[in-house]
Amino acid sequence: MKHKVKRKQPNSKMCLVCGLKNQLGLKTSYYEMDNNELVAVFNPLIEHQGYPGRLHGGIAAAVLDETIGRAIMIKYNKDIWGVTVDFNIRYKKPIPLNEELKVVGRVTQESSRLFEGTGELVLASGEIAAIGKGKYIKLPIEKISDFNITEQEWAVMPSPRDPLEIDF
Repeated sequence: MKHKVKRKQPNSKMCLVCGLKNQLGLKTSYYEMDNNELVAVFNPLIEHQGYPGRLHGGIAAAVLDETIGRAIMIKYNKDIWGVTVDFNIRYKKPIPLNEELKVVGRVTQESSRLFEGTGELVLASGEIAAIGKGKYIKLPIEKISDFNITEQEWAVMPSPRDPLEIDF
């Protein structure tokens, strides 16, 4: 089913998952959708493999965790970030390299301090390869890290490849 993109989220410079200048990173793009879910789009490289031709399970977990944790930004923009308290993943299918992959994440429950969410890693065929579930604490960035927005190049980077709709 196709959904409209409402907004693109920022990337940083060196993050393993979203860092655009991290030579070995995933360079993931994040899109807020019209159904209040967050979709991550990335293309894993051979450097991200576990077994030959397969995405490393830890890399799959990292992108699922980050996507679910970022889903809270749909509501709070850049004011609140999700910091992982607990995360679980269930692998259902091998995850290939060298094809565009998507991760869909959403907030399923929220209190004043915490939120919970779920997500799926979706293959180019539309099949679900992994399912994640996590619990996160809501914090402003200044309570998480010494994060200088300018130094970390935390910004939305428009691309001619940014979609207006995403099928998932």
